[in-house]
Amino acid sequence: MRIPFASMFMTSPFEGLQEHAEKIIECAWAFQQAFECYLADECKTFEDFRKEVAKMESEADAVKRRIRGHIPKGTIMPIYNFLLFRYLREQDNVLDAFEDALDWISYRFEPGIPQELHKDFMLLVDAVIDPIEQLSGMIDGARKYFKNYSEEQRVEVKNIIHTLRRNEREADKIEDSIKLNVFNMKTDPITVFHMVRLAEIIGSIADHTQNSGDMMRAMISK
Repeated sequence: MRIPFASMFMTSPFEGLQEHAEKIIECAWAFQQAFECYLADECKTFEDFRKEVAKMESEADAVKRRIRGHIPKGTIMPIYNFLLFRYLREQDNVLDAFEDALDWISYRFEPGIPQELHKDFMLLVDAVIDPIEQLSGMIDGARKYFKNYSEEQRVEVKNIIHTLRRNEREADKIEDSIKLNVFNMKTDPITVFHMVRLAEIIGSIADHTQNSGDMMRAMISK
């Protein structure tokens, strides 16, 4: 028989996971603003947004360390510690990918993304950012599930996980389309490499978001 989660933990680690997810949502907004600025004719605030993303990533790291360091040895949990930590790692990788994408842009800020790729890249950015707000709801749903093991609550969490998988597939299609377009452009090899790698880094945001969902699916499995 499972023991209600609330009776085993005075403070649920899911509260920390949710705080970490909220940082990701904030970071997603700053990333989107930075990218839109990058595409603009005159971008003067890109570095400000990039520093803001780096600052939030550092703050999220502090939350991550707190989660890892505040589970007393011998504490009985309804999930294995390694699943919790693997979930946290994938969620944290979302933040790292935001920072990596902006860093990659900064290495070759000029001449920027060719005009004919602007729309495709914005579609990709939107595709990887849209599902991120689902992370907070997924964690909140899991936290409630571990309080009473309601099957209805479990189904709600699983539905969010299915949505994350569907969003990842859509992002993959856009990423593949960008690569195809880049390889068929008449441009220099450095631009080709820079654009392809940028599409891969941005696409990895959706990959890690889906991986977070997969780890959550393992945690709530019976």
